[in-house]
Amino acid sequence: MIYNLIKRFFDMVFSFVVLVILTPFFATVSLLLFFTGENEVLYFQERIGYKNKKFYIWKFATMIKNSLSLGSGSITTVNDFRVTKVGKYLRKSKINELPQIINILKGDISIVGPRPLVENIFLFYSDEFRNKIYSVKPGLTGIGSIIFRDEESIISSITSEKPLHYYKRVISPYKGELEMWYQSKQSFVLDSQLIFLTAWVIIFPETRIYERWFKDLPKRSF
Repeated sequence: MIYNLIKRFFDMVFSFVVLVILTPFFATVSLLLFFTGENEVLYFQERIGYKNKKFYIWKFATMIKNSLSLGSGSITTVNDFRVTKVGKYLRKSKINELPQIINILKGDISIVGPRPLVENIFLFYSDEFRNKIYSVKPGLTGIGSIIFRDEESIISSITSEKPLHYYKRVISPYKGELEMWYQSKQSFVLDSQLIFLTAWVIIFPETRIYERWFKDLPKRSF
């Protein structure tokens, strides 16, 4: 209880301060997207959140309109034709995720927690995972986001089956195990480590330093 209260207080202070600091940057990115994309700056997508309740997540628009009905749907691959030129760089740097600071301020998500999923991907989880994953508030980052920092490349390297099938068979079950691992060990220390590692893997995407830090992580088979 104390952990959740303090975590929420930190989320509010952090998101407010960052939002103020990044406002000029947000304005610059917004102008760039408006004049280079399809005149769309923000993208709002329905996700599964705390206690499995739905909410709308904020992102910078990086894909063409109606992208979910094209190509591989909810799964994005390397050189995906639906991603705009500017969107490609925003996604690689994770800048496209920054508007979710608004979601943190609103209380939809926390800084650290399981990533909120679109419903069709959420349903890939087993019944056990679906009932437990969002008993904690979802987050901007988490252990799953760190390990799957380069998820698009992982999926694109598989040629033996469709991306969505591979995600359901291999990635989704492993992500479920990772989020259960996080829930069993929640602490301010762990949250601080995951925040640091998030920045680290953005700068050094090939690193697997988390394996040295967390030796009891669920074993991966890929």
